[in-house]
Amino acid sequence: MAAKAGGYADILRAPHATRLLVGTLIGRLPNGTAPIAIVLFTRAEGGSYSLAGALAAVYGVANAIGQPLLGRAVDLRGQPRVQLPAALLSALGMVLLVLVGTGAPLLAHAAVAVAGLFTPPLEGGLRALWPSVLGREDRVHRAYAMDAVAQEVMFTVGPLLVTLLVSLWSPAAALLVINAIGVLGALSVVLSEPSRAWRSAPREAHWLGALRSPGLLALLGSFFFVGLALGSITVAALAYAEGHGRESVYGWLMAALGLGALIGGTVYGARQWAGAPERRLRVLVGLLALGYLPLALTPGVAAMTALAALSGVFLAPALACAFIVVDRHAPRGTVTEAFSWLVTTFGVGAAVGTGVAGPVVELSGTAASFAVAGAAGFAALLVLLATRRALAVPLRTAPHADDVVATSENDRNGTVEPGFSTGHQA
Repeated sequence: MAAKAGGYADILRAPHATRLLVGTLIGRLPNGTAPIAIVLFTRAEGGSYSLAGALAAVYGVANAIGQPLLGRAVDLRGQPRVQLPAALLSALGMVLLVLVGTGAPLLAHAAVAVAGLFTPPLEGGLRALWPSVLGREDRVHRAYAMDAVAQEVMFTVGPLLVTLLVSLWSPAAALLVINAIGVLGALSVVLSEPSRAWRSAPREAHWLGALRSPGLLALLGSFFFVGLALGSITVAALAYAEGHGRESVYGWLMAALGLGALIGGTVYGARQWAGAPERRLRVLVGLLALGYLPLALTPGVAAMTALAALSGVFLAPALACAFIVVDRHAPRGTVTEAFSWLVTTFGVGAAVGTGVAGPVVELSGTAASFAVAGAAGFAALLVLLATRRALAVPLRTAPHADDVVATSENDRNGTVEPGFSTGHQA
């Protein structure tokens, strides 16, 4: 390993890079905080843990359905035509939830379904833009690591922002403010030059789209269980906080989880790693699974906060490595859809995790619900071990800059390196 000179500052100095990263993070804030905000809103309305888990699960499943569909639409029609209308519809779904409350369960479920279904695929869209904005493969890989680290900033600040808004006003106000901010973030991205200029390369007509890649399917199977682990922690942490008599503990635990991932991602992104990313991913997911096990001990608040931070250390590195694996295994012309499938699978896993953890808390207690996370982490590792052959044969070995037809400032300045052309060689 050798230290990367310049680090993330080199990426952020590239034209449009900072705006795209910040806009995407702000635009994804409603999605990143939705499970926490929905659970707090439901409990404030007098709803049970099971109802809170069910609403969060419906949001997650709807989000999982919408992401690849919207991602495919972005690949076919471009980013602005899809991202901004989707962001507005998603925000309106949360407005409807606030208006109807949880006293009308059918309407509440419908509202969170709309919010989840139309969540714009900003995450996949950003990763599709990096090659045209940055050019070189090493810079794109570094951007993936920075992307994962920046997400953890959001997952650290997001829970604290939600709990702050709840303490200042109410859970309903928190939902409204967060979603209004999200629309502004999406607007910033789609009005940028790279987003307006970006077009996906022609794709093979196939109803499976990105899912015809065995390696991608293997990765998605693993990250379903990583999502399940995080989803179960969302509900288990609230039960732990209420058991210790302080709602603020919940925000601190979730923020500590994000802080641990932030630290791990920063260290990981500061190095250049040799060897196949598929092999490295197995190691990272194994370490991630080990980090979840101590949470079932449920010690005092200070120790539990430290364990939450420790459990998150390998999350951002695993995600950054997974982004590279997606690039290596996604078929031509499916870059946004492929990344959206990763978001989808993660979301489905998180939805299942929240749905499972609620009843587990009520039947077996908080420690058992944290144990779900540890079991899910090892299931993710087993999937990677069982699918080593599929992951050993990538479709390509470089980011999909050749999946992009764009007239970005980098193209005009001649900074896109040779080999990042529009001619794809399968």
